Amino acid sequence: MDIAVKFGALRPAPIVTPEGDLNTESGQAVLADRLLAMYPGAPLIGKERLSGNGFEVVTLDDVDPENTVVVNLDVLDSVGIFQRLHRDGYEPKIMNFQWINPSTFNHPANFAAMGLAYAFFPTFCAGERTAGEVHEVLERWGPSEYVNRARIAWADLGVGTTREVMRQDQAVPIVLYPAISMEGRKQPTLFYKIVTAAHKKVDFQVVARLAQSHLVTDPAMNLAQHEWTNVGPLRARRDHYWSELGKTTAFLATSLEEAYGLAYVEAMLSGVVGIFPDREWVYRLVPKDYPFVYRTRDEAERLLIRAVTDPASCRAELDALVGRPFTEWVREHHDRRDFEQVFKRTVSDWFE
Repeated sequence: MDIAVKFGALRPAPIVTPEGDLNTESGQAVLADRLLAMYPGAPLIGKERLSGNGFEVVTLDDVDPENTVVVNLDVLDSVGIFQRLHRDGYEPKIMNFQWINPSTFNHPANFAAMGLAYAFFPTFCAGERTAGEVHEVLERWGPSEYVNRARIAWADLGVGTTREVMRQDQAVPIVLYPAISMEGRKQPTLFYKIVTAAHKKVDFQVVARLAQSHLVTDPAMNLAQHEWTNVGPLRARRDHYWSELGKTTAFLATSLEEAYGLAYVEAMLSGVVGIFPDREWVYRLVPKDYPFVYRTRDEAERLLIRAVTDPASCRAELDALVGRPFTEWVREHHDRRDFEQVFKRTVSDWFE
C-alpha cells in the first residue's frame, strides 16, 4: 500500500519554497516532513506537479485511489478529497491526521465538516487530548448512524531524542518565545507583559523566531521594539535551530491549549528551563509536581526571574524531581520513535 501526504490546502503559503525545499513555516508542514521521513518515496499532494529537493509533489489526479492511502492533515478537506477520488467509482483510502486541537476552529461549518470527516474516514490524532476533542466533535456533529463506526487512534508526537545538544550558557541570559506564531491561543500579549515586567528587575534577552507571516503582526512588532529583544524569521537550517536552543536559558509558555507542544519538548531536551501555565495540556509534557508552573502573572514573573538569575539551581531541582538528569527523563517520555511505531501499525491495521 502506497502513502501520499496532503497538507497546506487551507493556507495561502505555498508548500514548496522557490528553492525547492519543503516550506516548514508551520507545525503542519513540520509534521508532513516527518511523515515523508517515515515513508521514503511518498509524494506530497499539491495543486501542481513539481520536483522538490528529495521529494515529489503530485496532484490528486495522479493518485491511484485503489492502492494509495491519502494521509490528510487538512481534515476539513477530507470529504472534498473523497469526491475527487470517487468520481470513477473507486473507494478512496483517506486517513485524517488531526494534528491540531479541533477547538482551534470556531465556526459551525468547520465543526460540521470535521464531524463528517471523522465519521467516514479513520482519524489519527496527535495526542490523547486531541483524540478526546475529536470524539466530542464526532458525537455532536457527526451523522448518528456512523458515529459508532468511527475509528480513532492517537499517540504523542515525541521528538528526535538521539541528538546531543551542547549547552553554551551566555553572559546575558536568553528567554525564548516558544512558538513560531503570534496567534491568539498562544497569548503573545501575556508573554510580552510578563517579560517586560521581569526585565525591569533583571537583565536578559528575549528571542522570538517566527513564521514570515507573523513577523508583521502587532504583537511581534510590539515585542521587537526593545533593544533587549531579538525578533526574526525562523532559522533555515535545523542545526542553527538546535545551536540556538543550546544557548537559551529559559522559555515562558503562555498558550491556552496545545495539541502536543513540540517546541517545548525540544527546548527541555536541550536543557532549557521551561516555565508553564497551570493548564491541562502542560501535564502531558512534564512530570507530576513539576515546580515551574504558574497560576498568576506575578508567579510567572517570579519564576522567570529565578530561571534567568539561577538556572543551575532550577536544573538541579528538575534533576532531583525525576532522580536523574531531567533531559534523560524527556528523552524517555517523548521519543518520536514510539509515535512512529504506533502510527505505522495503525495505518497497517486500518488499510491492509
